[in-house]
Amino acid sequence: MESFIIEGGRPLHGTITPQGAKNEALEVIAAVLLTPEPVRITNIPDILDVNNLIRLLQDVGVKVMRNGKGDFTFQADELNLEFLASDEYVKKCAALRGSVLMMGPLLARFGKAVVAEPGGDKIGRRRLDTHFLGFKNLGAEFNSDDERHVYNIEAEKLHGTYMLLDEASVTGTANVVMAAVLAEGTTTIYNAACEPYIQQLCHLLNAMGANISGIASNLLTIVGVEKLHGATHRILPDMIEVGSFIGMAAMVGEGIRIKDCAVKQLGVIPDAFRRLGVQIDVDGDDLYIPHQSHYVVDSFIDGSIMTLADAPWPGLTPDLLSVLIVVATQARGSVLVHQKMFESRLFFVDKLIDMGAQIILCDPHRCVIVGHDRNKQLRAGRMSSPDIRAGIALLIAALGAKGTSRIDNIAQIDRGYEDIEARLNALGAKISRV
Repeated sequence: MESFIIEGGRPLHGTITPQGAKNEALEVIAAVLLTPEPVRITNIPDILDVNNLIRLLQDVGVKVMRNGKGDFTFQADELNLEFLASDEYVKKCAALRGSVLMMGPLLARFGKAVVAEPGGDKIGRRRLDTHFLGFKNLGAEFNSDDERHVYNIEAEKLHGTYMLLDEASVTGTANVVMAAVLAEGTTTIYNAACEPYIQQLCHLLNAMGANISGIASNLLTIVGVEKLHGATHRILPDMIEVGSFIGMAAMVGEGIRIKDCAVKQLGVIPDAFRRLGVQIDVDGDDLYIPHQSHYVVDSFIDGSIMTLADAPWPGLTPDLLSVLIVVATQARGSVLVHQKMFESRLFFVDKLIDMGAQIILCDPHRCVIVGHDRNKQLRAGRMSSPDIRAGIALLIAALGAKGTSRIDNIAQIDRGYEDIEARLNALGAKISRV
């Protein structure tokens, strides 16, 4: 198991460029299964989850050509569908949550798919019901092999229909959309997720010959086509990484520029940090965060305590609440964070409390942070990363802490952040991997 050793209290300054979006990459890479023709995708992040999905596609028979850094061409013209029933495939699926995104394309193109109960972050229950109910609405049948912890989905022919998703699940929407593009007739999906990841997937599918309208709304209409062809696609910058860098700049920055952010695609993310008092300047497609000697938490018009809560897009993404909590520990004022979507994602705050943060964990979904106003520096400590987003939040806390910290289980951070220690060391951090 690898760990980070972080020397805290070193100010960061300079310019950093976000990687390609992890969540979008998983979706658009899975979409290459929908056509036998080559699909070229650029700005792919070099991170564990994405690399594992690419390797899994190679195991299934997808030809993968690396054209350059982050630039790959995929061709799924000769697949080994028998591999899908193997124990090796099941084991690899179980270790990678992104593998569930293969279900929709395989079902659409070949009439059957197999998926193991997926792994990923330990942040509470993450149901697959939305995926399966969507496939069932399209005419598929599925059964569960409880002994192998495997789901089998089959359909002779998928048929378009109207459906109301039980929740605005991003991966659920992506899977159902990918299944519906080759279905017979028209599919209408209401309560669809509309994150930029989904918008980008739909743009790629349309470039491949699909007929999807309503992109960027929660009502998607998909007219099925007989086949899809090749296309090229560029992945957006990772908005979660942009948010992570904003938080880092607020805590320990002496002036940091975040390059090429696709600012219009960030939604309310910058405003969430501004509510904590963080100054963010927009310069074209860059964000500049000057040194923050103090930042004061805003309050609502009636004077009540500031509340930050996650919500489906265009609301605040739950992936950034961990970072916002860390930033709030050094703000002037108090803030209530309400994590509605996952019931175990706030449990990492006990590590921040051990570092000296003033946080009251009200219940599995809510915590109150009383800011130190930089009068009390966090203490260094030893901790373990429970999931990707808590991991980067703990890394930010360690950068601002007094002394040397150690973060174990950094494979969780590697799943979502490309070469993070080298990129932060270039800004003046002192992080070593052991």
